[in-house]
Amino acid sequence: MLKDPIFVTRILTISATTLAAAIALTGCSAGSSGSSMPGMNHGSSGMSASSAPVAAGDHNAADTMFTQGMIPHHAQAVEMSDMMLKKQGIDPKVTALATKIKAAQGPEITTMTGWLTTWNEPSQMSGGHSMTGMMGDDDLKKLDAAQSTDAAKLFLTQMIAHHQGAVMMAKTEESDGKNADAVALSKNIVVSQQAEIQDMKDLLDTL
Repeated sequence: MLKDPIFVTRILTISATTLAAAIALTGCSAGSSGSSMPGMNHGSSGMSASSAPVAAGDHNAADTMFTQGMIPHHAQAVEMSDMMLKKQGIDPKVTALATKIKAAQGPEITTMTGWLTTWNEPSQMSGGHSMTGMMGDDDLKKLDAAQSTDAAKLFLTQMIAHHQGAVMMAKTEESDGKNADAVALSKNIVVSQQAEIQDMKDLLDTL
């Protein structure tokens, strides 16, 4: 089902269209906060990615790698959420989760893109670096084709793995990063996405 966690090719070749679409979500995400599920507030740690200042000052290779990797990782989560929001007959709680993920991660993409610009770093990772939790093309095709309860279950299963990968990446940044804003975001991701993982597992049990 899930592709090998090391999924470099898709990350390095992710289209500018997908990233641009995800970044564009910043303008419309504010209105979706009312549909979030209890306990699934991505900003629960108190950090608002949409209002956070562009990270300045010193940074190191870990900050750059984290940011370059998390941008396409977030973009895929937005893509998966969009797939669910276009479907009919989906459990409202699952739809609310997809809406929340899209609203939270879109602005974070914008924030992280700004950091790379400020740091004068490339927007993509160089070859040889791996990413965890990314879905492969076949996984996304299956999600796109699935309907109703099957789609909801597949979305939750895939998003749990996707979040677990993000948490692993964020923990590495917590321990190795130098830039204060990037480390703060990584801590927020660990707390919020670990909570969402548990919520998704609980929701999956009800379907």
